[in-house]
Amino acid sequence: MLNNTKRVSYCILSFNKRFMSVKRKYPINPDDAKTLPVFEYGVSKDSYRRVFVWGNLQTGALGVPYLKKNRNTLQRECLGAPKRLGFAEKFPVKTAACGFGFTAFAVDTDSGHKLYGTGLNTDSQIGRHEIRSGHPLEIIYFPQPIHLPLKNPKTKIKKISAGRAHLAVLTDEGLFLLGNNSYGQCGRKIIQDENYFMSNYINHVRHIDGQTIKDIECGQDHTLAITENGAVFSCGWGADGQTGLGTFNNVSVFSRVKGDIESEHIIKVASRSDFVLALNNKGEVFGWGNAEYDQIRNQRNEQQICHPTHLKHLGVGKVQDVGAGGSFCVVVNDKGEVFTWGFGILGAGPKVEQSFKPIKLAESLFGRNDFQPDSRVVKVVCGLSYAVAVTSLGDIYAWGRNLRSCLGLGSEKDQYFPFKVSLGGYVERVFCGYDHTVAICKPFI
Repeated sequence: MLNNTKRVSYCILSFNKRFMSVKRKYPINPDDAKTLPVFEYGVSKDSYRRVFVWGNLQTGALGVPYLKKNRNTLQRECLGAPKRLGFAEKFPVKTAACGFGFTAFAVDTDSGHKLYGTGLNTDSQIGRHEIRSGHPLEIIYFPQPIHLPLKNPKTKIKKISAGRAHLAVLTDEGLFLLGNNSYGQCGRKIIQDENYFMSNYINHVRHIDGQTIKDIECGQDHTLAITENGAVFSCGWGADGQTGLGTFNNVSVFSRVKGDIESEHIIKVASRSDFVLALNNKGEVFGWGNAEYDQIRNQRNEQQICHPTHLKHLGVGKVQDVGAGGSFCVVVNDKGEVFTWGFGILGAGPKVEQSFKPIKLAESLFGRNDFQPDSRVVKVVCGLSYAVAVTSLGDIYAWGRNLRSCLGLGSEKDQYFPFKVSLGGYVERVFCGYDHTVAICKPFI
C-alpha cells in the first residue's frame, strides 16, 4: 500500500515538472488583460424612438396585420398589451394622431413621403389609396404614404390631429386638411352630397387672419387652430357650441373665437368630442361646448355653451396641461397634481361616476412613493372614454372604459383607478383615439 502511494506521488511530480517545463507559444502576461476590450451594450441614437400600439386590431388603426382562423373567425380582435410597431423601426416617426378607427404618422425625413396613414379610410381621411383605378380602399392594415401638395421637399410636419373622419396636418407651409367636410371641419365650403370616399381633395390654409398657425386640435367634427399671437380660430360642427363662435350653426371658414378668451394668450386647446378646454399662459382654464355632464359650468347652468367661459370655480392651482374626453375633463397643475370631473370613470373608484367639482387623484396612484419621490405627472391625454397620464420618469398610467383593450393593461376590464402600463421605453408622447392608443418612447439605452 505504501509503495503504491509513493508511486502515485512520483507520477504527479513528474507530470507537474514536465508541464511547467513546456514553453507556451503565447505566454500569459497579466498586464495584457488590462488592454482587452470590455463588452458594452450599444447605445441608441438620440433621435431614435420606439412606437408602441395597442387596442382594436379590426379597424387596421394599429398598423399590425391580424390573421384569420377561417373566413368567419378572427384569431384575435385586439392587442391587450403594447406591441412594438415594426413600421417605426424603418421610418423615424416624429409624431402621430389617433382618430376614430385610423392613425396617422409623421416621419422626420428631408425627402420622400412625410406622412403615413393606416386604418379606416371611409372618407379619404388618410388619403386616396387604390389598387385598381376607380376602386379606392376603404380600410388599410399597414401604414401607407399620404401625398401632401408640399412645395419644398424639406418641409417639416409640426403636428397632426385627427377627428372622427378628418385629419389636420400642420407644416412649415401651413395647415393641410383632408377627409370628411360635411360640417365644414376642413375649413372649406360645404358641397352638398360630396362623395368623400372617392375624393382626393386636400385643403391648404397657409395663414389665418394674417397670422402663422402655431397649434391645431381636432374634435369629433370640428377643428381648432391657435395662431402665433395666442388667438383661437375654429370651424366645423357647432350644434353643441363646440366652435365657440356664439352660435350653434356649422361654420366652414376658420373664424375667431372670442368670449372670455378674446384678450387671452391661449397656449393649448383640448377636444376629443363635442366640448373644448383651453389653457392660457397664466395657467387658467376656459371651456365651451356640450356641458350636460357638468364638464363646464356658467352662471346660467346651460347644457350647451357657445361662448368661451372662464372656469373660475375649479380651484386647482396653476394648470400645466388639460385633457378633454367625451364627457369628462382632466387637468394637471404645476405641482404634478391630477384633477378630474364630469361624467364617466373619473379614476376615483367605481362609486364615483359624476362630479362638477374637480376631484384630486392621489399622487401615489401615479407612482410617487418613498422610492420615487420625484415622480410627478407632467402630461394628460384623453380618449373618448378613457384617460392617460405621463410622469416625469417616463411612465404611463391609464384609467377609464377599456373598450377593445385600449388601456393596454392586458385585459378588457374597465379600470377605475390609474394603473401603470408596461412599456419598453421612456414615454414621451401618447395619442388616444376611440378604442386604440399609440405611444412614442425613448429607449432605455
